[in-house]
Amino acid sequence: MEKKRQSKDVIIIGGGVAGLTAALYVGRMNLDVLVLESELVGGQIINAYGIENYPGFASIKGSELVETVQKQAEEFGAVIDEFDKIKSVELTGKIKIIETESYIYETKVVIIASGMTRRKLPVDNEAKYLGKGIHYCELCDGHMYQDKTIAVVGGGNAAVDAANFLTKYAKKLYLIQRSDILTADDISQEKLKQHSIVEFLFNSEIKSLQGEESLEAISIYNRNEQKEIDIPVDGVFVNIGVVPNTDMFKGVLELDESGHIIAGEDCRTNLPGVFAAGDVRTKLIRQLTTAAADGTIAALLSEKYLESLKEEK
Repeated sequence: MEKKRQSKDVIIIGGGVAGLTAALYVGRMNLDVLVLESELVGGQIINAYGIENYPGFASIKGSELVETVQKQAEEFGAVIDEFDKIKSVELTGKIKIIETESYIYETKVVIIASGMTRRKLPVDNEAKYLGKGIHYCELCDGHMYQDKTIAVVGGGNAAVDAANFLTKYAKKLYLIQRSDILTADDISQEKLKQHSIVEFLFNSEIKSLQGEESLEAISIYNRNEQKEIDIPVDGVFVNIGVVPNTDMFKGVLELDESGHIIAGEDCRTNLPGVFAAGDVRTKLIRQLTTAAADGTIAALLSEKYLESLKEEK
């Protein structure tokens, strides 16, 4: 059966803070805007337990912040479509075509705010234990490990914040870091060091996973001691970086060597009418506030681009 076709003024790919902010601004300008999100609205930030660096809130859960911005966008007419995965995009013409599993959309402006995805644990049998000991969302799955032994992999803010959150459940927690230092901010590090159940394993990495039906132990290689040891654990939460969600744009948009979309502070890409906002674009700083700023800029310049098309006629 042929898919239904719909036309929109602006289509936003990605429903994180950048995409929702763009939708809020586009909606306020009385434009017909659709947000396509292949997973849950909110992106990575939806799993954040406590955000303390977003203006206007002393502390707020990521899910609550997302809910607030989503509600604002929808009140101004934005339509948000979750779980309709994009199959293909055609961005080079004046009319852009986006095909999802359910529809074919036509639009003159596309704002790409597809964000990033957590890197998978680079161990051969990682998939075997996914959801059965290997996890990528502490807020979603941490409760499964009440009074259990947990390992967190990584040393940045995401990993240390995850470890701090998981201390409320764990009877023992290992933080496994490949280098000899943590790169998380000092406040988060000091908070974690105050927990007596936490043991830091520096210059270490997981080499293998063990267990019958679910994870039972991990093998850790320590480069300083040049030896491998087995540690019984019930769960491992992985926070070892992220990769931009840009595979569908390869060969169409200019990407840097890390896969981010090349776009300046005006969020313009190499194609007219296509903007990149948030973590997916090349930028020095990636924070919630900069994502919101990108969404704002992309939305306002989208409206100007649409006006320029009218003037050409």
